[in-house]
Amino acid sequence: MNGTEAAPAAARHGLFGTAVAGGIIGSVLTAALLFVAAPSLLGSKIVRAGLLADPRILSDTVDALRDAQYAPVLAANRAAIETPFGSSWKGAAKPEVTLVEFFDYACPYCKASNPAVDRLLQEDKGLRVVYRELPILGPDSLTAARLSLEASKAGRFARFHDTLWAAGRPSTETNAQAATAAGIAPQPAPDPAIEAELNGNMKLAGQLGATGTPVFVIGDRVMNGAVGYDMLKAAIAKARDRS
Repeated sequence: MNGTEAAPAAARHGLFGTAVAGGIIGSVLTAALLFVAAPSLLGSKIVRAGLLADPRILSDTVDALRDAQYAPVLAANRAAIETPFGSSWKGAAKPEVTLVEFFDYACPYCKASNPAVDRLLQEDKGLRVVYRELPILGPDSLTAARLSLEASKAGRFARFHDTLWAAGRPSTETNAQAATAAGIAPQPAPDPAIEAELNGNMKLAGQLGATGTPVFVIGDRVMNGAVGYDMLKAAIAKARDRS
């Protein structure tokens, strides 16, 4: 990373730190609400009996509180979150449901999630997946993101995306391999639109309480981490029911 990139990178990592803090604060508030407010409203014996009978009550409550926490952010930024940059999307041209993934090519959890996302796309012809670059894992990751967005502007995002995932972790060699597949130069050219996209994605991720990558947004749900095929499919079904 050269000197001109250091300041934007520092800013992005600063915003990401805010995201981590937001996640921690949200967890603390959730715990306080569950263990202080709930007993006073329902009675400690009822709460304890309910949790013992069905521990999912706790996770469902946490999910509901988290969704409520991010509802204002999603409402205010829905278009910015779901509108793809260039060709950075796959699936339905006129979607019934949109799944948004904030990802980093260097993230092993993003790589592990990729087959589940591809499976959902194959099974659900009403689904669109919008990919948002969130390069937080070093200079090679940042270069990969810039090249990916260049390919996206040229209408060849999928070629770059699929080739780099198959090639392995971002590096000078694998980035060049993916760039060649997409028909672009192996080194990114300065582009204000691409920098604006990266900065915007970092800001959105911070507002959504990102604690790492991947981050998935489906309807009114925000999910951090490699949550897996079943949870993604359930969130898609819920979003479709609400639409």
